Amino acid sequence: MAMHLGRLSAGPCWRAARGCCGELRAWAPRSAAGRLCRPPGTAGPEQSRGLGHGPKTRGGPRLRTWLAAGLAGLAGLAAAAFGHVERAEMVRKSSGTQSPPPGKPEEEDDDLARRCSCFMALPVTDLRELRGRPGDMKTKMELLILETQAQVCQALAQVDGGARFSVDRWERKEGGGGISCVLQDGRVFEKAGVSISVVHGNLSEEAAKQMRSRGKILKTKDGKLPFSAMGVSSVIHPKNPHAPTIHFNYRYFEVEEADGNKQWWFGGGCDLTPTYLNQEDAVHFHRTLKEACDQHGPDLYPKFKKWCDDYFFIAHRGERRGIGGIFFDDLDSPSKEEVFHFVQSCAQAVIPSYIPLVKKHCDDSFTPQEKLWQQLRRGRYVEFNLLYDRGTKFGLFTPGSRIESILMSLPLTARWEYMHSPSENSKEAEILEVLRHPRDWVR
Repeated sequence: MAMHLGRLSAGPCWRAARGCCGELRAWAPRSAAGRLCRPPGTAGPEQSRGLGHGPKTRGGPRLRTWLAAGLAGLAGLAAAAFGHVERAEMVRKSSGTQSPPPGKPEEEDDDLARRCSCFMALPVTDLRELRGRPGDMKTKMELLILETQAQVCQALAQVDGGARFSVDRWERKEGGGGISCVLQDGRVFEKAGVSISVVHGNLSEEAAKQMRSRGKILKTKDGKLPFSAMGVSSVIHPKNPHAPTIHFNYRYFEVEEADGNKQWWFGGGCDLTPTYLNQEDAVHFHRTLKEACDQHGPDLYPKFKKWCDDYFFIAHRGERRGIGGIFFDDLDSPSKEEVFHFVQSCAQAVIPSYIPLVKKHCDDSFTPQEKLWQQLRRGRYVEFNLLYDRGTKFGLFTPGSRIESILMSLPLTARWEYMHSPSENSKEAEILEVLRHPRDWVR
């Protein structure tokens, strides 16, 4: 059952977030000899290898994509785009040795506690368990999504200057839970949701059958297949029609077979949905994402940009939901560490890619006609999420799912008009042309 924790301004987590989350401290345990070790989730010189994207992708129905959709529904990652049937790959550009996993020094407890004090709420996983596995990817990813949630919420609240985030901590009886942070009816934002989920348990036999039907052989034990899934998901709808909507989601999945073999993969992306086209904004957004991708390989941005354009397609309308961004799924090579650092770079690009656009346009003047067009475009947003997004659809039809978190991505208001068509050569027609024929904004 979900537990409402009240308004953030009255709670210590929000005060901590305002005070320190602009630059969250890394969890930096020290070795027994007193040497500062590399914290989980940060790259040392030996981990700075670039990443390129694989020479090919595997087509056809992909099993992990279905699993991602199912777990997204259970976890409440409403805005996650899990509907791809393609698998992303990254290849190692150079070799090198990984740093040994950090130990468990004396100062670790205090360092982890101080890092957690900057989050919107305490981690879903018990702190004793996190302390016991500081180098494990599940620990690193949970801390990353909590950090991302806190930083984004802080940035949004500072821009809005009016409404406050409510923090809703919920539990999943099958294992795990999540933290949903939602701001509504603010000065700048009509609705802004940033949710994290950390869930675990056993896949149902039905899920295992679905995976086998797509060609995957999984070794179950007594019909059970343990899994862990975690991610951060956000959709932000400003009030001003000249300020764009953004969606982002980054996630990690792990499945353990009966023989102890673990299969893992990452997924995620970030995309922009403006009501009106502003080319300067589009270039800024895409350039920021490209710079994050280029740190890990020059081929990543163009591949994941196309993937994003292809996925967010409203087939019955013949147009995209927005002007795209990046999207990837089933990313499991060349190593956990390298893919994690790529995901980390993408997550850190959210604020610089988006907040300047909101600040630029939140006080722009607009006409009733422009507000009407925003409502009509939001109708398209709703259509995509309810009709095409596999995570949303699976969650709505799965018993025990948290409906409020699944539908967090929907705007407060939207509109549908019969046979509405914008005037030729209008600003409304201009954005429609881009939605029907995606552009390359940066090279």
